[in-house]
Amino acid sequence: MVEKPLHEPLETADEPKHAVRATRSAGRKMRSLLLDAASPLFRERGLSGTAITDIAAAADAFPSQITYYFRTKEALFVECACRDLLYLARATEQAALKARTPRDYTQALAEAVTASDSIAFFAEALTLTRRRQDLAPLVERTIERLHAEGARAYAGQVARHGWRSLRAPDESSRRFWAVAIGVVLEGYAMGRSPEALCAEMLRVLGEQAKSIGDPAHLRLVDERNASNRQNEEG
Repeated sequence: MVEKPLHEPLETADEPKHAVRATRSAGRKMRSLLLDAASPLFRERGLSGTAITDIAAAADAFPSQITYYFRTKEALFVECACRDLLYLARATEQAALKARTPRDYTQALAEAVTASDSIAFFAEALTLTRRRQDLAPLVERTIERLHAEGARAYAGQVARHGWRSLRAPDESSRRFWAVAIGVVLEGYAMGRSPEALCAEMLRVLGEQAKSIGDPAHLRLVDERNASNRQNEEG
């Protein structure tokens, strides 16, 4: 997830608008390069084991550019973790697009999530924000976006295949990610394999939706059943 620079260049009367746009475009590109360079280093070495100079060297940048765009190494760490989680969510939904049944859809999601360490990375960012409340808004926005995009993707699949969801899309999305975070963190602490994590996620999640065939036909059947019950009661 790429946030706006903390220090946007100010447009002045003497500076052409196209020059300002070019400056901002270059700034966004540099921020992206720094995030790309920092993420694997943070994953491998952790926050304390990664120096700003290491990140700058990996990005072919200056250390001062990191402090310019992100202020602190901690802020860069949190933004990397948030961006990686949203990338994981996008990749997860892409992996599940070919699913034809609710069970296959849930399994594809679980397999994609448990094959990555992005959730564990994000959990470290959550822990950090307990001591750095100034970084909490980015985490909050990331979680809300995670749930919103998950709900939208799930609702699209339900409508596309004519499934009957057992829960509202927003509830399903929040429940899925809550289970994913809990299972992955517990599994990492216990040294469990991705396959074991996936199996546990599927066990906890259970059935999310049902395949019902033609929705129009189902509505007719439901209406007939309701009418028959009314006649019997009458």
